[in-house]
Amino acid sequence: MNTRVGDFLLQSGLISQDQLDQASDLTQTKSISLIAALDELGLLAEETYAEVVSEQFGVPIIELDDYALDSETLELIPKNLAYKYGMIPIIKQDNSLTVAMSDPSDMSALSEVKFITGLDIKIVLALESKIKENYEKHYDSDVSYTDILEDIDEDIELVENEEVDLSSLEKATEDAPVVKLVNAILTDAIKKGCSDIHIEPYETEFRVRFRIDGVLYDIMQPPLRLKNAITSRLKIMADLDIAERRLPQDGRIKIKLGNGKQEMDFRVNVLPTLFGEKVVMRLLDKSNLQLDMEKLGFFPDQLADFKEQIAKPHGMVLVTGPTGSGKTTTLYSALSDLNKISTNISTAEDPVEFNLNGINQAQMQEEIGYNFASALRAFLRQDPDIIMVGEIRDYETAEIAIKASLTGHLVLSTLHTNDAPSTISRLLNMGVEPFLVASSVNLIVAQRLARRVCTNCSEDIKVNPEVLINIGIAASEAKHVKLKQGQGCDKCAGTGYKGRVALYEVMPMKEELKELVLNGASTADVKREAEKVGMKSLRASGLLRLKEGVTTIEEVLRTTTV
Repeated sequence: MNTRVGDFLLQSGLISQDQLDQASDLTQTKSISLIAALDELGLLAEETYAEVVSEQFGVPIIELDDYALDSETLELIPKNLAYKYGMIPIIKQDNSLTVAMSDPSDMSALSEVKFITGLDIKIVLALESKIKENYEKHYDSDVSYTDILEDIDEDIELVENEEVDLSSLEKATEDAPVVKLVNAILTDAIKKGCSDIHIEPYETEFRVRFRIDGVLYDIMQPPLRLKNAITSRLKIMADLDIAERRLPQDGRIKIKLGNGKQEMDFRVNVLPTLFGEKVVMRLLDKSNLQLDMEKLGFFPDQLADFKEQIAKPHGMVLVTGPTGSGKTTTLYSALSDLNKISTNISTAEDPVEFNLNGINQAQMQEEIGYNFASALRAFLRQDPDIIMVGEIRDYETAEIAIKASLTGHLVLSTLHTNDAPSTISRLLNMGVEPFLVASSVNLIVAQRLARRVCTNCSEDIKVNPEVLINIGIAASEAKHVKLKQGQGCDKCAGTGYKGRVALYEVMPMKEELKELVLNGASTADVKREAEKVGMKSLRASGLLRLKEGVTTIEEVLRTTTV
């Protein structure tokens, strides 16, 4: 949308190229639309843009607040589609549907909506800010943030300078509507199956976003004047210092739900930014922790390789992938399988995410020098059988872990690499000798999490065979593949996705691969040989899940590369 709108505004003479570049930079920094960026910078009012677009395309401008939107009409367009194209359905009459949009030139949006609804589409123009307000009001009806905000005292305002007025700060955090709003955000996050909450202050706005199934969604925008009250309330709940606003802080919030039957942990990190403190909370729900390896998402041959290697008395098993790809869950499931009376297991974690009974878990404290390397040294004096290290970040940790694996211990750990073969290069680049890598590493697992198609609203879809061939499906199969796609429903909040499935790339260090490592082969050579001896790449695993109807083309392309 930004490119098309930008060209239109330049041709209309409303903005200059320099102003367009300035606004485009802001869209990247703050993840907002071009119109919102121009409005924020004071270069072009949203209302002026709407008037020009209305005249240019002959589309009437409406005031959304004048319309009473009903749930039956809203359900005609799935929420994810409404978010994607910046639109909201307002009136259904016979075979026509009136849709409010901020960009009436988006023909692909109109075609898709017409196809999904089977109705004739009439367009009216509305301000983007008003459309966003109505998303929260109508699509996210579980928690009425609007009602809570209306109850908040207009007089609550906190000092912005470094001299923090603690008494007013504490008073504001105890204000009932602020407490109610924070509680609503936390409980709504749990209901929506959110993994992370982002509370972010900017120069002219304050927003709350939830990460659901790996994707961030805008949830609400509290008034900017409440940023210190909300942040301080969370800091008090996490037992942090509310007077310290210059340094990052870490804490935890524990809340009980359902008469104390369910306990939820929120891991809280507060980071000072240019316009205030950003708070990110990771939700840790032990009741949802999947420790059964059979259900993680391994294919049978991958699971057999993984189980075989973690059953060995010594060596290293490494799990790689970006943050939030499920590495910890995979390691915890392995530890759970290995956890027996006859085995001494110690873990070094930063932070400890879940408490596992029968396993000795150590929390790292970098500020006093208690890091992965020092914990590993201590573990070796504790008569261990199995050691888990949260992450191998440097040569010192890698060296001790490898020595431990060569002296009769099984070592499990993680690294941040793109795939299994490139993990070899990462270890070598850290300074580990090739012969040590070849002799110590048993198996490397790379993984990603792809969103599952919602089973409640999934439907068969037809896709051009050329598209399937381009992403890696054999031409002989492409014509016969049946794909599924979620249409959006109450259970998946209109996204078409519910839950996630792990995609794995499992690379046992067979003799052929060890030989390549010793001879200094490239990552590409290692990958070719690994696939030759039976490794499924992340993309291949994704395509198999695609053919099973578990996920979609978009998710496979988003989470894997060729």
